Amino acid sequence: MGVVCTLLAFTVFLFVSEIIRIDLSAILVLVLIGLLSYAPGLENLADVTLLFDGFASNAVISIIAVMIVGAGLDKTGIMNKVAAVILKYGGKSEGRVVPIISGTVGVISSFMQNVGAAALFLPVVSRISTRSGIPLSRLLMPMGFCAILGGTMTMVGSSPLILLNDLILTANDSLPASQKMEPFGLFSVTPIGAVLILTGIGYFLLLGRWVLPEAEGPDNTGTGQGTQEYLQRVYGLKADVFEVVVPEDSPLVGEILADINHENHLYIISTFYRGKTSMVQVLTAEIAAPCRLAIVGRRWEVEKFAEKYGLNVLPDLDIFVEEFAPTNAGVAEVVITPDSKLIGKCPRELLFRKTYGMSLLAIHRGEETLSHVETEDHESTQIGLEKFQAGDMLVAHTRWDNLMRIKRDPDFVVVTTDFPQDELRPQKVGWALAFFAISLSLILFTDVRLSLCLLTGAVGMMLSRVLSVDEAYRAVGWNTVFLLACLIPLGQAVQNTGTAAWIAQQIMIILDGWPLWSLQTGIAILATAFSLVMSNVGATVLLVPLAVSIAVAAGGNPAVFALTVAISTSNSFIIPTHQVNALIMGPAGYKVMDFVRSGGIMTALFLVVSLLMINVIY
Repeated sequence: MGVVCTLLAFTVFLFVSEIIRIDLSAILVLVLIGLLSYAPGLENLADVTLLFDGFASNAVISIIAVMIVGAGLDKTGIMNKVAAVILKYGGKSEGRVVPIISGTVGVISSFMQNVGAAALFLPVVSRISTRSGIPLSRLLMPMGFCAILGGTMTMVGSSPLILLNDLILTANDSLPASQKMEPFGLFSVTPIGAVLILTGIGYFLLLGRWVLPEAEGPDNTGTGQGTQEYLQRVYGLKADVFEVVVPEDSPLVGEILADINHENHLYIISTFYRGKTSMVQVLTAEIAAPCRLAIVGRRWEVEKFAEKYGLNVLPDLDIFVEEFAPTNAGVAEVVITPDSKLIGKCPRELLFRKTYGMSLLAIHRGEETLSHVETEDHESTQIGLEKFQAGDMLVAHTRWDNLMRIKRDPDFVVVTTDFPQDELRPQKVGWALAFFAISLSLILFTDVRLSLCLLTGAVGMMLSRVLSVDEAYRAVGWNTVFLLACLIPLGQAVQNTGTAAWIAQQIMIILDGWPLWSLQTGIAILATAFSLVMSNVGATVLLVPLAVSIAVAAGGNPAVFALTVAISTSNSFIIPTHQVNALIMGPAGYKVMDFVRSGGIMTALFLVVSLLMINVIY
């Protein structure tokens, strides 16, 4: 027990100091437990034949499977649509986006494992961060904490609550008939969980600016250049993207796109008519109304154009927000090769936008930039009539999936490299949703092991080619897997050597004779502490019988004390040993001290709110 306590202290020191990476710290602790188990007198520290069983544990396999399932859904573009809906209602305000994301994940995690809900929303939050400019580190922790809190909303939301009724039935065998406990119903804890989720959201809304880590902004590497910043920085094109509403009676109706562009020194880059958005419309097409236009140009030019034709310029992109999201499209640079068949032909002759899926913004030739939009040094040019020359650098707005096809075209050399080169497969959305539904149904309506339910969905997505096997391997965050798998033997050592039981007994001896509410508080704090260093399932199994015995001896309600344990073992916010915390740590670049700072206050709030709600209801 002394060795186990020393190992615990050493692990916490490594985590907090971060002298070495946290996943390497976990591997080091695993190695130390294994080597020490061979020392004389320490043979019972760990069973070395089972030392690496953590890698095959239900929790670790579940995390691997849910990462693959999440990647499969993301590959079909569903997560893009979810992100677009959230952005539509939340805008770019952290104060609106955080409650929508956190509340949604909290509710979802009340019916499925919280790590599953967090893993599914990870790509959604990443896209929202990229599009809104809100740093990922400001969004993932509220989402992760509310995923944990959501597990307390139903009796199937977390492993401790799933176990609770079985433990209660077992404990009833040793109780007199007058004190036997009734099992809890599916929604018995819903008021408690709902208030906890609201507390978590309120906490981050009120104190988020101080407790969440600061960051410069989301890392957009790999998502291409933003249209406005890139055009101005490289080519001197002082232009924005505007969304303009064209009413049915506008004099613009019947005008040709190419003529409008040239006469007004702007560029209509996309149109929305009769529910269809088109970025590849032929520039000789006529305007039909009512419609919307996405226009690249200087603000004053666009406003002058809108006033002339009775149009309405929206303050922000609405219909076109998805089209211009950096994860979907952006500015690309493409060079005309010396033997290209495009040489000597003009864009209008080639139907360039329709043929290649690129909206040509500028042609950079030698030291000259030709563009529809006025540059800092030159007047605008009708580039649709400019004949291409070998070596022309074309600056175009395009979807990334189009650019992937252009990379294979011998007429072009694609200069842009920092764009998402993973091909989306929207045609596979049916398969992805089907296997996700199968997994979810198995989890909710059968007794099949969680890891097997999730692996069913993961394997189904690979067999149906929603994603390839190699893509599935790349989807797994192996640092998270090693962090969790390597800490499992430490939790087992705490339990198997009797250290946990001894600590619990010593604390209960100290609390003996205290008022009933203080005994319940002590149980809650003990459950919280144990869940940080061992699995919450292990802590629940260990502490529920102890809590029932204390309640009976002190004249309290044993069911309430048992529920206090099961709820409190979900209070795992201070260090990233919980599966959800481990999952979000890497993508957001969190340090352990970020969890200590934010999670410390959340832990105290959780204890106060959960104890109050348990006693108000029961």
